Amino acid sequence: MTQVSTPPSGSPVSAQPGGRRGTYGPVEGQGPTGPIERVMSTVIRKLSWSRLSDPKVAMTVSGAGLLLGMLLGATAPNAETLPVKLPLSHFLPPLTHHVVIASAMLYVGDVLACLGLAGMLWAHSQGWRPDPRHLLLASAAIVAVMVSLTPVGSSDTASYAAYGHIAAQGGNPYTTNPQAWAHDAYSQAVGTQWKRQSSVYGPFATVIQSFAASIGGGHVATTVWVLMVLNGIVFIGVGVLLLKTSDDPVRATLFWTANPVLILELVSGGHLDTFVAAAAICAIQVARRVSGLWGDVLVGVLIGFACGIKIYAVLIGIGLAWPLLRRHEWMRTARIAVVSLVTLALGYSLYGLDALKPLFSGLKLATLPSPWRLFELAGQAVGVNETVLATIISCLWPIALFVVAWFIYQRISSDQPREVVAPFALTFAWILVAPWVFAWYTAVAWAALTQVPRNRMTRWLAIVTVFLALCLSSGGQAGQ
Repeated sequence: MTQVSTPPSGSPVSAQPGGRRGTYGPVEGQGPTGPIERVMSTVIRKLSWSRLSDPKVAMTVSGAGLLLGMLLGATAPNAETLPVKLPLSHFLPPLTHHVVIASAMLYVGDVLACLGLAGMLWAHSQGWRPDPRHLLLASAAIVAVMVSLTPVGSSDTASYAAYGHIAAQGGNPYTTNPQAWAHDAYSQAVGTQWKRQSSVYGPFATVIQSFAASIGGGHVATTVWVLMVLNGIVFIGVGVLLLKTSDDPVRATLFWTANPVLILELVSGGHLDTFVAAAAICAIQVARRVSGLWGDVLVGVLIGFACGIKIYAVLIGIGLAWPLLRRHEWMRTARIAVVSLVTLALGYSLYGLDALKPLFSGLKLATLPSPWRLFELAGQAVGVNETVLATIISCLWPIALFVVAWFIYQRISSDQPREVVAPFALTFAWILVAPWVFAWYTAVAWAALTQVPRNRMTRWLAIVTVFLALCLSSGGQAGQ
């Protein structure tokens, strides 16, 4: 695990399709083309040749960020965790009355994780080639500890547990809510804002939640623990898949399994987006490697399953369909679409059309730092009706999504596989323009980007992920 460096002045020059030439140095991607890119590249170039790009320093900084996240979970309950204790959260005193300390640990941990990730990526671009299997094993050990600590940064896992509890008892989480169902430990653990909210997750998410609740029974902490363990297993499983199937397994491992930012957001937070990303990257890899009828069927099932967890996974299907349509492969596109719809319909058949109602109501929400929230506030200030504003936003943001996705798509070299680039462009654009988005929603974009060689989008995805984490993380006290 030695570091091999080349001077900045000796950056190799690579030819690109269409006669374009770009300079590549210790930063990701083609040379800057605009004023913002030039400033960003200058700052990154300075940092990328600092001590932070030393692998030992980068891993130490990453470890410090992860350690803060684990200590936060170990000192639950506090302002940034659920009000429950998982097995490894019983050994340290809680930080219940130390809001400032808990918040500082969360935000400093996020920043250190980002810096550590940047340092490892810079070290990799300068020649550092660690054994990805060692990185996988180290991450697996961290994940094994983290899944037994109280979830940090969001109360979503408590909502998952409550919806699963309702389903396991024979109720329908799409027509009732945690508070209406029962005033028990489950409803008390749910974030304040979500106690009266019916499930906005897909039917396959409810199956997972119900399975966990059937094991946990009346003990909400046990149900949350089962959900955390399942999430951790899937996270490491994706890492193994990427290790086995990626053209650059080191890069893929750094982007996913050894990515301290994702570990904090996905594993420590226990979010379902890990399952969505798993199905998405499986669909992408199958589409790239398996042809014929059964390959298309498998891709369709995976997309349908992902949409049955969180509906935004439809962007993966659109992204995979785009290169097929450009090649006029109408039959393949139709097969994948039909199988996806049938898979999703089978899931929704378990709960009926009522399962769709909370989903559409959730699409009308807008929150900072989304620019649509500023648009909404400006409209309210001049007296525009809230319903009218919600309708306008609902019509405009999908258009903005495809426009931004097109620009992202165009900025990635045309010699890269479109089956990867198109899903990445759509999911990253969605993160940038959707009215309602959180740091853990970036999971699918990170999974897709593992399959794309060095490019400028890496820096932006990392910055956006951490920015969202700093803006929109809480243990549920604010109803996240």
